[in-house]
Amino acid sequence: MKLIKYLLLLSFGFFLLLACEESYYPKPKGFNRIDLPEHAFQPLPDSFPFSFEYSQHAKILPDSSFIHERYWFALFYPEMVAEVHITYKALNNNRDSLRTNIDDAYKLTSKHQIKATSIEETILVTPSGKTVSVAELEGDVPSQFQFYTTDSTTHFLRGALYFRTSTENDSLAPVIEYVKKDIIHALNTLEWN
Repeated sequence: MKLIKYLLLLSFGFFLLLACEESYYPKPKGFNRIDLPEHAFQPLPDSFPFSFEYSQHAKILPDSSFIHERYWFALFYPEMVAEVHITYKALNNNRDSLRTNIDDAYKLTSKHQIKATSIEETILVTPSGKTVSVAELEGDVPSQFQFYTTDSTTHFLRGALYFRTSTENDSLAPVIEYVKKDIIHALNTLEWN
């Protein structure tokens, strides 16, 4: 019995020595591998009071919040776990409604100031002459890109990009840029119905 224990201990020591031949080197920090598809677009269904081309890689999901309205939805990118929340309001030539919606858009963006390292606002003019206010947020924020556009009398459209993941924004940077290009394409093809 002692001989068996001695042989087991000896073989264990032998394997331990063989396993420890290489020195341990810490591995460099890795990054997520993100394969992004080519941009491809399709028209929004005719059931909305506006139209634009959105990504073929996105699905239209109805808004599930308790305050949702008829023309609120999300463009969901299943492979990227990204959503672009779209909200639409009819203005009905009401200046107070316009002011309220613009104020709400700024309030929703400013809620991210706690974690944002910067918020850069720019104005885009689409090929059809529509003006779009865009906010790009940097830092550990849940929404990195937000926008709104209006014709000042009848239509108000707002959108915000969100991710359903806890991955750091610097790792998501290629995906954020990809979806931003899709959003800009949608805005450039936006038409009011």
